[in-house]
Amino acid sequence: TQSRSSAASDVYKRQGLGCANLNAQQTVLDGVYVNENTPSRKVIPYTNLRQADVMWSKRIWRRMDLRKKQNQVFYYPEEPAQGRKNLFDYIRQAILDDGTLTPYDPGTVVDIDDEFTRALTTEDVLAKMISESEIDVFDEYGDVVGTQKVRDTLRASSVKFYEIKEEWFFEKQKSQLEVRVIGIKPMVEKINASGDPVLEDLFWIYFPEARFVFANSEVFNRINDAERRTYEDVFWKRQFESTVIKESNVYDRSINEYKTGLDALLEAEKIEEKIF
Repeated sequence: TQSRSSAASDVYKRQGLGCANLNAQQTVLDGVYVNENTPSRKVIPYTNLRQADVMWSKRIWRRMDLRKKQNQVFYYPEEPAQGRKNLFDYIRQAILDDGTLTPYDPGTVVDIDDEFTRALTTEDVLAKMISESEIDVFDEYGDVVGTQKVRDTLRASSVKFYEIKEEWFFEKQKSQLEVRVIGIKPMVEKINASGDPVLEDLFWIYFPEARFVFANSEVFNRINDAERRTYEDVFWKRQFESTVIKESNVYDRSINEYKTGLDALLEAEKIEEKIF
């Protein structure tokens, strides 16, 4: 047996395969080159902005639906694959594993907090992501003999909406209308007791802090696999589709508080045209 292994090893060496040990596990490159761009990406700093140079500004809140085609890069893959993750998996890893992101309390339905006033701990985030429920336990005759607690962990596929808080402003030194994202909030779609889908806020993420994470988070490029894009690029280039749900106003109210249905969509388009 040893002579056969030596002979086989000599054959591999003569063929230029460089196999010193046939039983050793080899590390292969799944591709034609080593990805050097995404792991070493750095955040492009914002240009210096003075309050005196801002001639006009408007704060906008948007809702991004991941079920729309243009936003599918934020939702897929549902499980990590090909070296990529969806946006929520990157956020969850940065909060729970790496500690590079700080989540903030979104408040309640009656007391909304989107100003990053209270930071959440890891235990607070885990409490939002892990839920417990009771199910009936049956015997061999089909009779209920008790209950059992079941722990359910939040899956990234349950996050189907993101809320974006941003600031539009006109800078007179460059004579440009610019926008900067301030915060992003993942939202979970759940079914209430009536069987209707409802949205539940998870936490706010301060976007200037998240840029350092997104710059090294690879995203799928539909057109060219060689052009490695990150979630930082997608937000920077505004390559997503969203709907305006609120603008800064004297009543501090959202569009759905005074418009419904088609009228709410028309009001959102009116706000977009006003910014333009």
